[in-house]
Amino acid sequence: MDIIFSESNAAIREVIFKDYQNYKFSLKRGFFLEEENLNFHKDKANFNVQSVAFVAEKNNKKISKVFNFKSDKYLVELKVIVQEMSNLKQEMSNLKLDINLPLVLGRLDFAGDAQQARFKDVMISTQGKVTHPHPRKEMEFPPAKFLGLRERYFCTLMEAEKNEYPAFLRKIAPQETEIGFNMQARLEPGQIWEEKFLIYLGPQDLQLLSQGKSDWQAIMYYGTFDFIAQLLLQLLHFLYKIVRNWGAVVVVLSFLIYLLLFPLTLKQMRSMKEMQTLQPKIEELRKLYKDNPQRLNKEIMQLYREHKVNPFGGCLPLILQIPIFFALYQVLMRSVSLKGANFLWIKDLSGPDRLFTLPFSLPVLGNEINLLPILMTIGMFIQQKISMAASGSASNEQQKMMLILFPLMFGFIFYHMPAGLVLYWFINSTLMLVYQFRVSRGK
Repeated sequence: MDIIFSESNAAIREVIFKDYQNYKFSLKRGFFLEEENLNFHKDKANFNVQSVAFVAEKNNKKISKVFNFKSDKYLVELKVIVQEMSNLKQEMSNLKLDINLPLVLGRLDFAGDAQQARFKDVMISTQGKVTHPHPRKEMEFPPAKFLGLRERYFCTLMEAEKNEYPAFLRKIAPQETEIGFNMQARLEPGQIWEEKFLIYLGPQDLQLLSQGKSDWQAIMYYGTFDFIAQLLLQLLHFLYKIVRNWGAVVVVLSFLIYLLLFPLTLKQMRSMKEMQTLQPKIEELRKLYKDNPQRLNKEIMQLYREHKVNPFGGCLPLILQIPIFFALYQVLMRSVSLKGANFLWIKDLSGPDRLFTLPFSLPVLGNEINLLPILMTIGMFIQQKISMAASGSASNEQQKMMLILFPLMFGFIFYHMPAGLVLYWFINSTLMLVYQFRVSRGK
C-alpha cells in the first residue's frame, strides 16, 4: 500500500491499497496530535522504507512521532515521544510540565456521496464493552482500550501499549467528525515520556484483523441482524475454502438457505394451493354478503376453519427470509473479498454486473445493462403468473396489477445493487420458481 503523509502535521492523509484496485482510504488527519502551533518536519536520520519519523519543538518540549511498519501486512507501530527540554541549571528542579496531547485516530467526512456515507462508523472499547456510538454526534468517553473507525471496505484501529486514555468523538464541521484519545501526563524537567500504539490499517477481514488483536474483529459490526450476519460471514469464508470463487460461494449459499427454508416453503405452497381451491367459495360469499362486511369476514373465517386453512401460512417463509436477506445484504455490501472478484461475465461482484455499457443513458436504467436484475424480474413475473388464483373478476384485476407491479418494483430496487447480492436473490427466486412450476404441473 502507498501511504500519503502530511509532513507538517505528521499525519496520514490517505492510504492507497494496491491489491484492491488502488482503493483510496481517506483519514484526512490520521494519528494527528491536536496541539496548537505544532509544526513537524522529517527526522531524516529515522526516515526509511520501514520507519517514518517526524519531530517538532514547542515551549521546551520536543515531540517525536515514529511510524514503524511491521512485517505483518497491515500492522503499524506508532511511538509518541515527548521530552522536557528545560535547562536544570537555570530553572527550578521542581518545575513540572503538564502535557495534554489529543491523538486523533482519523476523521469521517459525511459530505458527498450519501450511499458511501452510510457505511461510515466508529467503534470504542470501554470498561470491557465494545460499542458503536452514533458517528455524527459529539461525545466524551471514559478510558478506552482501543478505538476504531471504518468506511465500506477498510478500517483503522488503535490501541495503546501501556495505558488506557479517555476518548472523544468530536464534530469538526457539520458533516465531519473525528475520534481519538486524550493523552495526558506530567513531566519532570529533562524527563522523557513515551507511549506506543499498535495500529491496524487495512481491509475489514476477520483473519487479517486477528493478526493484531482478536477483539479488534468487533469493528465488523452489521447492526440489528449482526448475529445472523456474523454466522453468514463465517459460512461464506468456509465455503470459499472449498470452491475458491466468490460467485460460486454466493450460489452455494443460496442453495443452502433454500434447503434450510424448504420445509416452510413447502408449507407456503400448500397454503397457497388451498387458498386457490377456496377462491370460488369466497367469491360466492362476497356476492352473498356484499352489503354486510362484518358477516362476510365472519363467514370467510368460518370457511378457513372448516377447511383448516391458515390465510397467513404463506407469509412465514417470507418473514424468515427478511432477517437473512438484510444480514446478507450488509455482509455482501461490506465484503472487501467481493471487491474485484469475478464470476461468469461479472467483473466485480461488489458492483452491478454490467453486461455491457450503452453510449447513451436510458430512464431508470442509466447507461448500464445489468443482466441479473432483468432475469430476476422476468423470473418473478413468471412466478407471479403461475401463482395467480383462478378467482372472480374483481380479485383477478388486482392480481393482474400485482403481476406487473411486483416484479417491476423488485427489478427497480435491485437494478443498481451489487451483483453478489442480486445473484443470491436470483438463484433463490429461480429455485422457488422451479418448485412452484413442479407443483402447478402436479395439479
